[in-house]
Amino acid sequence: MSSNYSETSLEWIQDRSQVLQPYLITKAERGIIGKSRYAMRLRQEIKSASEDRQPVLILGEPGLDKDNIAALIHFNSAYRREAIAKVNCSLVQTSGADLFGRADGNHGLLTYLGKGTLVLNNIQELPNELRPQIVQLLKNGTFRRVGSNATDAPLICESRIIMVSEKRQSTCESYVKHSIKVPSLRVRKADIKPHVEYYISLFCRDRGIPKPTITAEALRSLQSYDFTGNLKELQLLVERAILQSQGAPSLNESVFWSTQPKGKKFRFNLLNAYPNLRRFLRSEWFPDRLNYGFTFTFFAIVVAILFLAPQTRDQNIALNFFWAWWWPLILISFPFVGRLWCSICPFMIYGEVVQKLSLWLFPRQLKHWNRDISERWGGWFLFGLFVLIYLWEELWDLQNTAYLSAYLLLLITAGAMICSLIFERRYWCRYLCPIGGMNGLFAKLSMTELRAQQGTCSAECTTYQCYKGGVKKGEGLETNGCPLYSHPAQLQDNRDCVLCMTCLKACPHRSVEFNLRPPAIELWTTHVPRTYEVALLLLLLGGAFLHRLPEITSFFGLPSITEAFFPHLAVSLLILIVAAVIPLITYGIMRLLYFLTIVWRKNCEDNQLPFSITACKPRPFIQLAYGYLPLVLGANLAHYLRLFLQEAGRVLPVTWATFGLDGSTLPIFIAHPAVISFLQGTTLIFSVLLSWVLTQKIARQPWRSLIPQHLSAVILAIALWLVIVFPT
Repeated sequence: MSSNYSETSLEWIQDRSQVLQPYLITKAERGIIGKSRYAMRLRQEIKSASEDRQPVLILGEPGLDKDNIAALIHFNSAYRREAIAKVNCSLVQTSGADLFGRADGNHGLLTYLGKGTLVLNNIQELPNELRPQIVQLLKNGTFRRVGSNATDAPLICESRIIMVSEKRQSTCESYVKHSIKVPSLRVRKADIKPHVEYYISLFCRDRGIPKPTITAEALRSLQSYDFTGNLKELQLLVERAILQSQGAPSLNESVFWSTQPKGKKFRFNLLNAYPNLRRFLRSEWFPDRLNYGFTFTFFAIVVAILFLAPQTRDQNIALNFFWAWWWPLILISFPFVGRLWCSICPFMIYGEVVQKLSLWLFPRQLKHWNRDISERWGGWFLFGLFVLIYLWEELWDLQNTAYLSAYLLLLITAGAMICSLIFERRYWCRYLCPIGGMNGLFAKLSMTELRAQQGTCSAECTTYQCYKGGVKKGEGLETNGCPLYSHPAQLQDNRDCVLCMTCLKACPHRSVEFNLRPPAIELWTTHVPRTYEVALLLLLLGGAFLHRLPEITSFFGLPSITEAFFPHLAVSLLILIVAAVIPLITYGIMRLLYFLTIVWRKNCEDNQLPFSITACKPRPFIQLAYGYLPLVLGANLAHYLRLFLQEAGRVLPVTWATFGLDGSTLPIFIAHPAVISFLQGTTLIFSVLLSWVLTQKIARQPWRSLIPQHLSAVILAIALWLVIVFPT
């Protein structure tokens, strides 16, 4: 700094020491901790900035120890023996006298620092009056003292300038050679473990207490949390956890309770609570031995009995099992275990067998999935298959014709086998299977989910074995990867997971969770609505009515049409269409009421209404339609309850009749018709109530704006009551 001083050398040293004392940084608190690529890049940027004297801008969120990075740059440079001072820009005088000094001889920090370093902390809070002078300092390396004449030559700054900011500084960045962006803790999850260990060592050393370890579950909890306060918040959490643990040898998940992220709230990991469940799901028994040792053979036996045994449901145990056991039980299972059936589905077991056998005989590369085309058209393909299944079931009486039911099973199996010969993994299950489409839709209502801790996956995983497959690593087993190409850390929808537990077996970091959760929570949080899913939902609603076609014709006093093919077909299509149109008409009424309300408001003298227009604007139908999902599930379950409670209990005499034996004296277990009616009616009532609740959750609007949809759910439930419950 070129300047003439009137003070003696001793006076200068005393004044300099007194002025700099409140601002001095005596040392860097710590180096850059961690081995992630972010930590390595940050070290390289610090090293590069330390090799010259050019201005530096350090950007980053609060709590990232940016001032410590500034100290590292200074103490790693050739001028490490010079002073380094940190100034909080929010406290700087608007005149700038404390930085630049005064013309009457009072020296500022830049003069006293000489060849040292000035850290301007929180540069975004610098008074606007001083910004032109800071720009001049960065651009030309010169400054003027407060009160100096315009004719006076500017002083040359010998100090290095390091600016620290939480926001981008467009006015300064063009004059800065080194711009260091400090990554937030949530993107460098791999560095959480070494930081935790460092903070534990630091705190315990200062307190003179034994150093505890941190459990794997606690570490995963920390890695799943997005630290808004970054390193400062992590340090406080660690210190509080040590105090809360009261000298325990380890820090478990319970002392880090505040790290529960929003996406994990109201979740309970069953795998941690029940270790035996985890061991079973990771064992060879689930699902491989179960599938290839039982399901594969059992399905072949069922199909054979459907073809060879008597053809009616009261004399064919396979037909009885398919319609009176499988359908009601799988509908009951959806709210509890989602798509679990798909993990033991015989259709895809045969598809996998054919795929493996064909690759052994004819080694080749199977086709990759075209996800864009599959997402766009796959859902409509399975929708079309479901329409054909409904019409086939109704027009040819599949429920009471064994060989036709066998053909249905074989056609679906053939689809799985053909796709397995062409495409890799379970393409049929993911996009084309009509049963899988229904399962995926109803699985959204489940109270369980398979997910993974995103923080653990981003911090620990480098191989993506759960997704790609790979060899045994740690406790991770050798697998072929997810059959649906779903990464558990990215799962947002139960439709994309068949609960095969491949990811649980493959993961060496215990990241995969099987959680209890609020039923259907994804529908009002992370859900992405799809048009073909809504179409399938409305089709399943119509299917509940179509199953009761005889009761409908009887209710309206119409003659039976089951003997005439084309009238039967026309009425069947009409029922499917009418059931789907009712929710659409309801939505149209809601839109009309909203339009009339706007017109009314425009014509009101005071331009005021007793409620908010914005709050009453209906959400898109593609979102609100999912509110009918509990009613659709309840309607189909109510239909199959009669078969389950009347015919499933006749399993012994039906089994005897299948093989030509007389089982009339064998015991049966059936419910009284009044009990069946009560359970069917109760199912419909609860379905309506749940539809109301779900619709409110999805819409997030006042209940009065959704009255038409709530009423339509009631009307549909009454209609279902009349054709399902009332006739019995």
